[in-house]
Amino acid sequence: MHDIVDLETRGIPSVFVATEEFVDGADRQARALGFAPAAVYVPHPVQDRTDEEMRTLAERAFGDVVKRLEAQ
Repeated sequence: MHDIVDLETRGIPSVFVATEEFVDGADRQARALGFAPAAVYVPHPVQDRTDEEMRTLAERAFGDVVKRLEAQ
């Protein structure tokens, strides 16, 4: 979250990507920082996924990431 805040304050459009498990934590941290980052959440967990499963998750999330970048 701090990295996204830093990038955005320097004028670099950014999107926060995390698993759905971290929605509440990310929301709380964003509020504490007074910041509302663009975010895309993917299914949890990711640590045990194969490379192919990770590619599929990335491909599915890519369109949402681009939309959020374009909206900035």
